[in-house]
Order: sequence, then structure tokens, then C-alpha cells
Amino acid sequence: MPFFTNAPPRVQPFFGYRSSEILSISARALRGNVADFNAEGMLRSVRTMLSQFISHEVAGLQVSLTITREDGSELTRTQETDEEGFVHFEIEVDDWPLPPTALWHVGKLEWTGGAGEAECHILAPGADTDLAVISDIDDTIIETGITGSLKAVRRNWKRVLAQMPHQREHVPGVDGFYQALGGGAGQASETRLSATRRPFFYVSSSPWNLFSYLVAFKKSRGLPLGPVMLRDWSLSRETLGSGGHGEHKRASIETILGAFPDMRFALIGDDTQGDLTAYASIAADFPNRIAAIFIRSAGETLSGEEVEAKQAIAEAGVPLWLGSDYQTGEAFLREAGLSADRDAAGIVETVEQVAEAAG
Repeated sequence: MPFFTNAPPRVQPFFGYRSSEILSISARALRGNVADFNAEGMLRSVRTMLSQFISHEVAGLQVSLTITREDGSELTRTQETDEEGFVHFEIEVDDWPLPPTALWHVGKLEWTGGAGEAECHILAPGADTDLAVISDIDDTIIETGITGSLKAVRRNWKRVLAQMPHQREHVPGVDGFYQALGGGAGQASETRLSATRRPFFYVSSSPWNLFSYLVAFKKSRGLPLGPVMLRDWSLSRETLGSGGHGEHKRASIETILGAFPDMRFALIGDDTQGDLTAYASIAADFPNRIAAIFIRSAGETLSGEEVEAKQAIAEAGVPLWLGSDYQTGEAFLREAGLSADRDAAGIVETVEQVAEAAG
């Protein structure tokens, strides 16, 4: 089995982001090999997936971050991993304006006692960005089968433990819809990831252990890449249950709103994880920051709490779309009046083009 407790430490960078004032990026020190998501056969796939869940964290490891800015100056910091192996860099930056269009900065993480070096990526939205997207992952772009009850996990064990990213089914229409929302590619190079003009941020109650898996899935489906905010949890009834999902998503969204105070956001989720109520709370507290809310419906009747959330969103003056098919999102964008917004007008146009091409 691929569980190397005595293997040298390696550091797994997560996607970071920066504004003109703050840079944020996290990573995790682990013992074990990098997952091979091209594994063939049931046994190899199960071994690969189990290695993602059964991680061996490295505490007390000194990790250094270095980023070279456009003017050649270097930004460097050193932090120590905590008891769960995580290291978090929150850096105030001075006199570092955002680029004209979105791009990914490439930084370097260094540590002792292992391979010693890894590239990391930090998303910088374009200076002209008016609108960004915050999206859920679970059952919004992919049916994970790993959140919810223990019963749901048992029912979906094959999907969770035996399917590689390229084998998973994406939600119908999500690729074209998200590409339209992204509004085209920003700057890219041989070393930088391709950035969409409108930045994407992802929030999910899935564990950090699945970061690489989810990134591989999005790449395989041509979905926009962006910083991902996941949770740290072990396989227990408490963490696999529904408690804490809404609190985690709200805290993550507030962090993003705080980092980009001049930017408006479209929120995308589904009705299986309490996204409607979580987003309603955000809309009520930040009505001028939320351009629209998209909720993919699984067809179940709204609960009393969700009906109240729907009313709260309406009272906040935030357009709400509830539908099972992302291809109907174009009509919502127009009916919601988003075409009056300069940046959102481009969303309407590009979604129309996608719909025409699909027809």
C-alpha cells in the first residue's frame, strides 16, 4: 500500500491569491508519493484514493516562500508547519499593483529534509476586473459522493475510492457555462497556468486531501482554475455529516470578499448542501457585493428554511436563479438585468454564443 510513514517530507502547495494589498497562500507537508491519477484497474485506483485520505502530516517543518515580482524584487517569508502539517502565508504587500489582466504568479517553496523545492501558483485578478465568481464544488460541478451522511459515502464508495478524475462525470453544461462566465483567458506562459479574465474561487466542504484530485478533474473538463478553500477533516461521523458546511462556506466567502473589497461576485452552488441558506446569509449582509446567485436544483422540494432563504435573497435585491440545467442560465442573466452591468454584459454575450454553438 502507498502509505510511506518513513518517506522524506514533501510540501503540497495549494493555489493562492493576491490583491494589491495582501497575498495569501497555504501548503501542507506530507510523507508519501505524489498521486498517480492515471492509475488503471480497480486495485490501483483504490490504493491511489486511499493514499489521499490516509495522509501522514509533518509538523514543525520550516518552509520558505519566495516570489519574484515584475520589477525583479523578491518577496520572501518563512513559516513552520503546524501539527496537521499546514503552513499559511498571509503577507501584506506594498506598492504591487494588480496586472492589467488576470495571471498566475509562479513562486517557490523550499524546505529541508526532502526534495526541498516545489512551484506554487498565486492568482492575481486583473486591475479591470469588476466581477468574479465563487463556486461550490460538491454536486455543483462534480457529484463527489463524499459529503453528507456516512450512508451516502457507503452508497457511493466506488465513485469515491475507485474512479480517477478523468473518469468522473461533470454536471451537464457546467463546462460551457463556466467558460462563458470566465470571459476568456488572461495572461499565460510556459510557466504560468492559464487564467480566465473573471477570476474563479472555489469553496467546498471536501477535505484538503482531495485538492490535487479536484484540480485534476477541473483540468480534464476544461473548467477554470482558481484558489480552492477546503476543510481539514478526518473520516468521522462529525466531519462527514452536514454540520459546519454552511459555517465553513460563509467564512471562506467572507475571506474572499475582504481580500477584494472593490469587486462584486456571482455565487454558484446547489441545493444538496445548504448552499441556498448559506448564500442568503451572505446576500443579506453584503447585498452590494453580490451580483447574482445561481443554485443548481436536484429536483427536491425546498425546505422551510430554504424558502425563507429565497425570500431573504429577494429582499436583499440580489437576482436568484434556481434551475437544473446550466444552459438556461443565459435567460436568467438577461432577466436579472445583469446585462446593464458592463462586465456582466460580456457574460450574457458569451453564454449566448455558447448556446448557439451547442444548438
